[in-house]
Amino acid sequence: MKFAKAHGLGNDFLLVAEADLPVPHGDSARRLCDRHRGVGGDGVITWRALGAGQLGMRLWNADGSDGGLSGNGLRCLAAWAFSRGHVPERHVVLPPPGPRPVEIEDLGSSRFRVRTGLGPAILGSREIPTALLPAAPRVIDHPLEAAGESVRVTATSLGNPHCAVFCEAVADDAWIARVGPALERHAFFPERTNVEFVTVLSRRELRVRFWERGVGPTEASGTGSASAVVAAILHGRVERDGVRAVCDGGTLEVAWPEGGDVLQTGEVELLYEGDWSPPLP
Repeated sequence: MKFAKAHGLGNDFLLVAEADLPVPHGDSARRLCDRHRGVGGDGVITWRALGAGQLGMRLWNADGSDGGLSGNGLRCLAAWAFSRGHVPERHVVLPPPGPRPVEIEDLGSSRFRVRTGLGPAILGSREIPTALLPAAPRVIDHPLEAAGESVRVTATSLGNPHCAVFCEAVADDAWIARVGPALERHAFFPERTNVEFVTVLSRRELRVRFWERGVGPTEASGTGSASAVVAAILHGRVERDGVRAVCDGGTLEVAWPEGGDVLQTGEVELLYEGDWSPPLP
């Protein structure tokens, strides 16, 4: 089985043709993502050519669960497919949540800058989904108990569920490791959730750290950064027309125009390609 490996700001993925990944895909992804017994990665992206400059995409998290959508993974796939001549510099990727347009700039040395439309921000409590009763059009600053802590979350979705926790100081590793998994599997989130720990630095800049659903701590997250910006906009703390989300692994640029889709720009790097020979499930 052939694969390629790429990362977006340290958030790394294995890219595999859908037809080549043995079923069940989740079990195969879990083995491939193992950093000691596999290739290692935060997730596996399966792809298929759809013609007319379009790519089908599916994300499998490191624990084998269905990830829905990854902004970094989407950009990694788009850049790799462009580098191999499968698609033009402007094309459309189709993950399960729906079509996502991309525009690619080749920076040289296997690095690419990719602008992505991430679709509309999903704000309704049922659609995210959450267990909020009665249902509400938005979930802002909702109190939850997690790992013995009282926290307030702002929940959103970009095709996968997210919750943002605003912190006065940048969250440390110990607090993320304690609160992150408790929120991920909190009963309030029936499909689990990604967690963003957000510190507002200015009207144009956030510092964001992540606990990702089915993965754990990651150096960056595309949809997580975008969701953090959306949450900060809902709180009235940043501008709509452009915010820098500073992650452990680097910076992503996010905008959410009034009435429009969430837009994101960031770099990815293609690392290597290889052949996997051990048996998979």
